[in-house]
Amino acid sequence: MSLDVQFKIKENESYLNYLRSHSHWYKILNRNPNEFKNFEKEVKSAQRLYRVSKIENTLETFEMLEKLLVGLK
Repeated sequence: MSLDVQFKIKENESYLNYLRSHSHWYKILNRNPNEFKNFEKEVKSAQRLYRVSKIENTLETFEMLEKLLVGLK
């Protein structure tokens, strides 16, 4: 893997965490450092989905609590 790609990954903790959990990117980035843009896009889209799912889970929890509280009255 080229040094500039290694530095970019080490500077951004989310890139490093994603790379650790999706190890197939090691091979891709080793063979073609130009794929880093695609790697960045995938990491960003995965993080957005993760954040959206966290928000949805929180809203569902509030809705469940609201139903419970209405049921107790």
